[in-house]
Amino acid sequence: MNRGLAIAALAAATALPATAGLFDDEEARRRIEELRQEVQKQGRESEARSARLEESIRGIGVVELLRQIDALNAEIARLRGSLEVLANQNEQLQKRQRDFYLDLDSRMRRLEGVPPGPASGAAPAASLAAAAPAVPARVPTKEEQAREIKAYDAASNLFRRNDFASAIEAFRAFLKDYPQSQLAPNAEYWIGIAYANQKDYKNALATQEGLLTRHPQSTKAPDALLAIAALQAEQGDNGSARNTLEDIIARYPGSEAAGKARTRLAALRR
Repeated sequence: MNRGLAIAALAAATALPATAGLFDDEEARRRIEELRQEVQKQGRESEARSARLEESIRGIGVVELLRQIDALNAEIARLRGSLEVLANQNEQLQKRQRDFYLDLDSRMRRLEGVPPGPASGAAPAASLAAAAPAVPARVPTKEEQAREIKAYDAASNLFRRNDFASAIEAFRAFLKDYPQSQLAPNAEYWIGIAYANQKDYKNALATQEGLLTRHPQSTKAPDALLAIAALQAEQGDNGSARNTLEDIIARYPGSEAAGKARTRLAALRR
């Protein structure tokens, strides 16, 4: 009996380590599997985070690129606006330059006075120059406009210095070089006034009449008529002077020349 118990005890004692070893392997495998799954899970989460990070980076890049494009477009629009402003300012400057010379009367009409001289009933001589040949319409370049204005200004300066002979030559040269200029009627007008200041009434009348023939719609037309009336009066032809003054009032009632014509007409009627 004791021998049987001893054998059973020995068998139990030898079986315990084997069972413990079996449990140890299974636990290890379980933990390894759990660790593998955890690593896989972390790997998937890392990949997901990386994907989100890359998407965020790409999104940030696109947003920044769009921001830069918008900034460039805004700068281009600003530059275009600046160019338009500069172009408009340049156009206005050129217009003011032309208007300045087209409106020289305010500075030069005080030089318009015709000095007294002997009466003369001589008929007007040939007009200042034959009408310029037709020139195809073409917009002058800025350089051409600058030269044109410079030439006109040079002739005007000679007139203001009372160098009437040189002024006539300079204005004639201007008309030859720029026959289609908007300043051509003004040049002819001041040639006529220069002749009058030289007491050359014959050419003075012819020049103003030529202006009326070639430029009847010019803003200088009423002034040319006013100069003609003054020349007629200076030569003692008051009847013609009155008719000319009345013509100014009838044809150009709202002009400055018409106001002067009314004043002179009243003086002639006294």
